Amino acid sequence: MYHTWMRYFTPAPVHHRLGLVCLGVGLQYGELPVVGPRTLDHHVAVVISAGSGWYEKADGHRLTVTAPALIWLVPGIPHHYGPDSGWDECFVAFTGAAAATYTELGCIEPDRPVVPLADAEGARATVARIARAARRGNPLLEVETAAAVHELLVVLRRARADTTPDGHQVLQALARDAFKPLSVAEHAARHGMTPAELRTAVRRGAGCSPKDYLLGIRLGRAKELLAATELPVAAVARRVGYDDPAYFSRLFTRRVGMAPVRFRAQQARTVPGGRSDRIPDPDDPPMIERPPAPGRPAV
Repeated sequence: MYHTWMRYFTPAPVHHRLGLVCLGVGLQYGELPVVGPRTLDHHVAVVISAGSGWYEKADGHRLTVTAPALIWLVPGIPHHYGPDSGWDECFVAFTGAAAATYTELGCIEPDRPVVPLADAEGARATVARIARAARRGNPLLEVETAAAVHELLVVLRRARADTTPDGHQVLQALARDAFKPLSVAEHAARHGMTPAELRTAVRRGAGCSPKDYLLGIRLGRAKELLAATELPVAAVARRVGYDDPAYFSRLFTRRVGMAPVRFRAQQARTVPGGRSDRIPDPDDPPMIERPPAPGRPAV
């Protein structure tokens, strides 16, 4: 005996330009029937929140599925799976050009069809939001569900059970040291790793190289300093780890699409109150206090 609830959608061409579109959502539990063997032309994320079962690859090799777990069904790859004696699952079917980018970033793993999760609650909450948006007559159904698919991929990436020190802790340490003028090899040595091991850990954790990971943090901080202070560009460069301001300017221009001075001039027209001589602390943002409601004294 099993229970199932499903909705399927047919997004219009304009919705496909959102990058990802939701094709269907389902919530099921109990002694569900075996799925496949079959091959799909779209992606499906199947989240198992209770129970156990199996997934059989095209070569006949079976993988054990133990909740909480994620089963990836990807286009063109045959799959066959089912519960041992029942499980709780929810699924989201989706497609779109952005799926290739999410795959490149490691959020979708075609070569790893069964992914252990630390927790399925976040994913189930996102799927539940898709299910609520699936009510009949919702004029924003395709937009709401498309946005939720993007969110689901991030939630599932964060929920992976294998985010060990080879992932998040290394990334956190790199972020702390991002503004020090260290090479990738020097960063690796600080963690007792070879450059190749560091590249593997960062690629797995952030979907990019250590150089790009550090560059994103440095340029983000540089933008904050350019927009909110009157520090000279050379001083901004030094604060984010570049002793050569000319090199910093070339790098900033290539990645941002405009020179630092132009970025500052552009942001000065949009920041209320102009710039400040205080250097903002990204870890301690100022609190914006709401004015008291009419008739209420200020606290």
